[in-house]
Amino acid sequence: MSGSTLILIAVAGIFTLLFLVMRTKLHAFVSLLLVSLIVGVAAGMPLGDVIASVQNGMGGTLGFVAVANLIGAELGWVILFGILAGIPSMILAGPIFGKYIAKKIHVNIPDYMEFEEVDTSKELPSFKMILSLISIPLVLILANTLSAVLLEEGNVIRTFFTFMGHPFVALTIATLLTFIFLGTRRGYTRDEVQEIATKALEPAGIIILVTGAGGVFKQVLIDSGVGDVLGEMMAGSPLPAIVLAFLIATVVRVAQGSATVSMVTAAGLITPLLELQNITGAALGLIVIAIASGATVLSHVNDSGFWLVNRYFGLDVKDTLKSWTVMETIIGLTGFAVVFLISLFII
Repeated sequence: MSGSTLILIAVAGIFTLLFLVMRTKLHAFVSLLLVSLIVGVAAGMPLGDVIASVQNGMGGTLGFVAVANLIGAELGWVILFGILAGIPSMILAGPIFGKYIAKKIHVNIPDYMEFEEVDTSKELPSFKMILSLISIPLVLILANTLSAVLLEEGNVIRTFFTFMGHPFVALTIATLLTFIFLGTRRGYTRDEVQEIATKALEPAGIIILVTGAGGVFKQVLIDSGVGDVLGEMMAGSPLPAIVLAFLIATVVRVAQGSATVSMVTAAGLITPLLELQNITGAALGLIVIAIASGATVLSHVNDSGFWLVNRYFGLDVKDTLKSWTVMETIIGLTGFAVVFLISLFII
């Protein structure tokens, strides 16, 4: 492709970006991501290279879900094992434990809660539509992972799903469809949709900062040589890598409270061992769920979520420990038990 053609593509991309932001009122973040993908494809880049460029531009740590990317796990495996671990966790911690603890704790509705009449003038979206919008990115990401396992490299179908099933592309598609079906088609103006999108991005700021710092932490461990020492020390442990990952996340979680910090820290510490033991593929997805499980258990007084539940429902500390802390621990332990059993056949 000639230089002049590439320049024209770049100019067209800029005008497209301006049109999306100024005319259609599409959120700037989504517009930039969408135009980046379009320009890459229009310039003749292989689909895999387009994804790599977007990921490098976003930053390695922020490419995928932070922990999955820190240890190099495919997001499709993480989703698959997350579903397998999540279903029994939901059953045990939800209806079974909930039915039991409801007989032990009685709390009145807090005085500050006011129940207003629900506005029924605007019909709510159907369950089918909501489920479809949530399922679209999950199906695309899983298709990407499965095609990489079942089809040879260079296969047209695999190449297609590698592009469409990358988290950037899959989530962008789902976001755009959400803007349309839950936004403009339901009577919201473009300005209102943009305002909603902006509010939704605000809480992500602190998560991005923490996960970015986690990437720096991991890289410093590797570049300084500390990672090699840690890897060799943990390699000498009789415990499997998946158990060590769970325990590290649990210790950090109990010590400082934040699930995000504990997950990122555990991922940074366990990475050298994973490289040393050459743990790859589906096994990394199990490690991610093990870390997430460890970062869930034993939520107590140093966790902001603990106090959120405590204040919102008007519970005292004792009842919050008996309900919230135990529920979180059941979720974490059940999730870990599931992935540990699966790991016996994979790792």
